[in-house]
Amino acid sequence: MNRWGILAILFTVRAVMGFQFQSIASVSTFLVDDLGIEFAEIGILVGLYLLPGIVLAYPSGALAKRFGDTRIVWVGLALMALGGVIVGLGLGYATVMIGRILCGGGAVLLNVLLAKMLIDWFAGREVIVAMAILVNSWPFGIALGLISQGWIAENWSWPIVQYVAAGLAMAGLLLMVTLYRAPPKADADSPDAGKPTRLSPVEISLVSLAGLIWCLFNVALIVVISFAPNLLQANGIALGEAAILVSVGTWIGIATIPLGGYLAQRFQAPNLVMVVCFLAAVLAIVWISGSLWPLAPFILFGIFAWAPAGPIMALPAEVLRPDNRGPGMGVVFSWYYIGMGLLPAAAGWSYDISGDTAVPLYFAAGAMIICIPLLGAFRLLKARSQSSEYRQAT
Repeated sequence: MNRWGILAILFTVRAVMGFQFQSIASVSTFLVDDLGIEFAEIGILVGLYLLPGIVLAYPSGALAKRFGDTRIVWVGLALMALGGVIVGLGLGYATVMIGRILCGGGAVLLNVLLAKMLIDWFAGREVIVAMAILVNSWPFGIALGLISQGWIAENWSWPIVQYVAAGLAMAGLLLMVTLYRAPPKADADSPDAGKPTRLSPVEISLVSLAGLIWCLFNVALIVVISFAPNLLQANGIALGEAAILVSVGTWIGIATIPLGGYLAQRFQAPNLVMVVCFLAAVLAIVWISGSLWPLAPFILFGIFAWAPAGPIMALPAEVLRPDNRGPGMGVVFSWYYIGMGLLPAAAGWSYDISGDTAVPLYFAAGAMIICIPLLGAFRLLKARSQSSEYRQAT
């Protein structure tokens, strides 16, 4: 199977993550009624899917280096399936929490290692556009959940939604076992029980910068999606219309993620694509916060704010040695999970303190603009490290 077939497998498996992540929000009213909980507890269940990443992201890369990529991915999919079944049993809120943590823990293993496996296949080739396609699997899975899970819950029951997600995880496991293969002439998927190689201080610094960019980029997106409806309602727009406006930016964004990767790859201009998109996204976010009917800025947000995803996620491929890609991607996603766990809450706190519905969007704009100096620091440190290696070689 060629690398594009492998990408299709990785995309399909990663889309299951998005589908399962959405499976709580889509059936929240049913959970509130059946379990006797409040919507605050629903929020906790949603967050529990990401929480394990804070402690598991880096170890997952190290475990893959020791036991092999596919074996750890198998474990991740099995955990997602087991957790989904436990959630579906609905034996009580505590049991559902345990199931959700298992789902999230398995998803962390996938999130780190599927990106690493893609780099193994596409390094030195079309890694930017391939990464853009892979990244799009998450919102694609969420979109599938949005259009199907509520209907399933209404016509059958909310546990069936969880069982479907668990079944998809098992199908993904079968797909990985039967069809996925490591790259030819590469030992990227082989357990390495020999002498360990560690990330160098320079590699740690570079992948940390890449991880911070990925973290702040995602925080900016999620804060806009989460807090823009509140802003629009404060400006007199009905909830349904506000949801439509936000969805316009989201659906356009899903389409532009692979486009941004293609343009960056085609013209060999990832820096230009990232910087232009960061600046345009900041403009759109600020425009949204001050517009009474922000259809145009939401369109602008959709076109530019999502497009840098592929080039950002391709940054680690530029600096990681093949034998350190697992631990390196673990560092990248550690920053992502830490930021996603803390910074959206900080955006909410900024609204509580200020009482201004526009402040969280200014927070998002600030997160996005900080990506530019972080990218500059990444490029400078990479250039200096390469210069140092050249001098040592000569």
